[in-house]
Amino acid sequence: MAKGQNVKSTKIITTNDHERSKNFLSNAEVKELIVASKQSRYPIRNSLILLMMFRHGLRVSEAINLRVADVNLKESRLWIERLKNGLSVEHPILGDELRAIKRYLRSRNDHLPWLFVNERNLPLTRQAVNYIIKTAADKTSLKNIHPHTLRHSCGYYLANKGYDLRLIQDYLGHRDPKHTVNYTRVVSSRFDKLWG
Repeated sequence: MAKGQNVKSTKIITTNDHERSKNFLSNAEVKELIVASKQSRYPIRNSLILLMMFRHGLRVSEAINLRVADVNLKESRLWIERLKNGLSVEHPILGDELRAIKRYLRSRNDHLPWLFVNERNLPLTRQAVNYIIKTAADKTSLKNIHPHTLRHSCGYYLANKGYDLRLIQDYLGHRDPKHTVNYTRVVSSRFDKLWG
């Protein structure tokens, strides 16, 4: 090898290289995490941010960038500005989530533009959301939970409900369907009638 030439590391490929560990939560596990987040100093805010991250497949950066103006309470709609070159979209807000948003907004006595704020009236940071999720997870038996787990859980939930790939792709704001295909790969309901 010539002096100064770059050396590329070689990855050893194994027969089960295609396998991935479970990186999502079941609906019951998401509920458990949200309930645990209520055992905190800011239960209304913390449980709401987890619920919204799951329901809308939000990345942390998308959640902390949400503004009060993005929430249309009258029409029960949420505008999501997708990041990472994703497709921005408007989502419906379900009744329990709408009630939680109204309860949270009533608990605030400010006119700040951000939906999720901290005690210093600043928008929540990525680190704060990481802490909220880690603290909630520590109160449960759930392991290896991080913010993106909620986004993955949304994708797997929709796939398990039988929604088509294109709908899930649009809902999560994926430009490239290869990112969405992972959710349909492990859908357990696909196998339900194989032996019945």
